[in-house]
Amino acid sequence: MHVLLVEDDPKLAGFIQKGFSSENINLDIAYDGLIGQRILSQKPYDVVILDVNLPSINGFELCKFVKNNWASTPVMMLTALSTIEDKEIGFNAGADDYLAKPFEFKELLLRVKALGRRNMFVSKPSKILEIADLKLNLDTQEVTRSGKKIELTKREYDLLEYLLLNKGKVVSRVDILEKVWDLNFDTNTNVIDVYITYLRRKLDKDFEPKLLHTIIGRGYSLREE
Repeated sequence: MHVLLVEDDPKLAGFIQKGFSSENINLDIAYDGLIGQRILSQKPYDVVILDVNLPSINGFELCKFVKNNWASTPVMMLTALSTIEDKEIGFNAGADDYLAKPFEFKELLLRVKALGRRNMFVSKPSKILEIADLKLNLDTQEVTRSGKKIELTKREYDLLEYLLLNKGKVVSRVDILEKVWDLNFDTNTNVIDVYITYLRRKLDKDFEPKLLHTIIGRGYSLREE
């Protein structure tokens, strides 16, 4: 079984990882909501465990992201937020289970195994990110628009994936430099503008509606106007 844990407490994450390892459960850990989102976009998981109070993206929003893209993937909320109101928010976000901290490890293990068994009998669709007629298949890394295949370089593909993960939102040049290039340097560099231009030519030049927009003074956005 492959499980992703998004938890910003390293000590707790290490405790869970040690326990899961003894049960032959493979556990990947993300200590930040945005990193968790990116990991989810790269490989499938049998179960996802989410804390709520996370840096960058909180667990409730991350749960919605999982369910919007991979509805069959079971999600457990593992959080100190334990009121009925908190649980209502979690289940409304799409959570399949909700376990409050502090917890007994054995109960966590039993619940995760139950979610994993449930997921074994659900057919898993290809992971597709899309907007309008633009589609990106995360399994095959194929990009199409109106059914026509679009060839992208690795950097163009990474940039498009990031924009699709944040479709409808405005992302700044700094966001792109940090999340796509994994660099933190002079934001006056025009490398982002160059790659946005490359991507716009391939995605929008021969198609309608235009999807890749420059938001003056703020950044870029992939959206339908």
